[in-house]
Amino acid sequence: MERSLRNVLVVSFGFLLLFTAYGGLQSLQSSLYSEEGLGVTALSTLYGGMLLSSMFLPPLLIQRLGCKGTILLSMCGYVAFSVGNFFASWYTLIPTSILLGLGAAPLWSAQCTYLTVMGNTHAEKAGKRGKDVVNQYFGIFFLIFQSSGVWGNLISSLVFGQSPSQDFTETLPEEQLASCGASDCLMATATTNSTQRPSQQLVYTLLGIYTGSGVLAVLMIAAFLEPIRDLQRQSGGEKKSPPFWSTLLSTFKLYRDKRMCLLILLPLYSGLQQGFLSGEYTRSYVTCALGIQFVGYVMICFSAADALCSVLYGKVSQYTGRAALYVLGAVTQLSCMIALLLWRPCADQLAVFFVFSGLWGVADAVWQTQNNALYGVLFEMSKEAAFANYRLGEALGFVTAFGYSTFLCIHVKLYILLGVLSLTMAAYGIVECVESKNAIRPCDPGHANPAEDKEAQTKM
Repeated sequence: MERSLRNVLVVSFGFLLLFTAYGGLQSLQSSLYSEEGLGVTALSTLYGGMLLSSMFLPPLLIQRLGCKGTILLSMCGYVAFSVGNFFASWYTLIPTSILLGLGAAPLWSAQCTYLTVMGNTHAEKAGKRGKDVVNQYFGIFFLIFQSSGVWGNLISSLVFGQSPSQDFTETLPEEQLASCGASDCLMATATTNSTQRPSQQLVYTLLGIYTGSGVLAVLMIAAFLEPIRDLQRQSGGEKKSPPFWSTLLSTFKLYRDKRMCLLILLPLYSGLQQGFLSGEYTRSYVTCALGIQFVGYVMICFSAADALCSVLYGKVSQYTGRAALYVLGAVTQLSCMIALLLWRPCADQLAVFFVFSGLWGVADAVWQTQNNALYGVLFEMSKEAAFANYRLGEALGFVTAFGYSTFLCIHVKLYILLGVLSLTMAAYGIVECVESKNAIRPCDPGHANPAEDKEAQTKM
């Protein structure tokens, strides 16, 4: 097997194991720990930590530890969060959420940097376009990674489905269903229409499986992932490390580029829409009308659609271009939001719950694959800082989504998503138009200085 592809697969399966645990826990936080809003507060704190770490940690850790070391250290924070759920309280979930959040931004920045370097290295050897190989590698990664949602949610549904106290055929009163969906304005401190909490024994069983999965992820990366510095040294591409403060401030310096100022809306919206699905849709639609035992099954549909579309988009983007995929994602989620505003969830319409999560996955695959590839291509010379900014924007979206979770009605949150999506696509369209003009600009032998081209893009 080709060397770069082998390393991509190691990263992919390591993330698969890690996020099988974390993804399942995230989907259940708002339903499992609804008392006093502990679940959504923990998630908000988690992404608050990610927001802070995005500002300075990724370039610093990647420079000092390398991509492999950064991934390993960050993964340990995810394992700690799983362990913290064994003793769920304000004194355990909040600290472990902060720890996970601090490691999340370096983890994803290191992953994106690693795949981008792998893609460009292989493209140079094979004589292919770098962005095409990078797109393909991100498609492979997200195919495997997004399937973690299938396994994580399947495990939770099978474990919680063993509860003898659950009556899956029970029909909820009409008054209870009236407060589900877009009309849900209940504070998180109120008892949802859900569902008795699963027995503590079942919760411990689930957490044991998740913790074991996270530990296996750490061991896999430690044993099989090849350090990126070794590859760069063998290809003659190793460069002298920049000064400490230059690395530390590189995240903010990148905002001198107007493209970054516009494109920061992409990860911001990505965080908002993921936060809505895992925090609001699972609680106010699925748990409210069907019960917590159905959360896993519904999220499996989302993850499966996301995984399949991720690898599909990685393949077809070289033929359709990324703009067409962005339009597809925007139109799909726009349609879902309008439908969710109008739809009144009912247990008799079981298939509809899966349709919405599946379509949401079709759109989310666009944001996950194309956003990462777009940042890697446009900011190739500042990959670490660019991906740090990406995680900064995404974390801000998550913090916002979980932060106002207990204060706003569902229909208000959907209107916010609609507005941010519109602004995001407008900003992306501006960047795409400028990049298109630069691409078709006639070649001038007297203007072949890359530095001047970069300065022109910065001042666009």
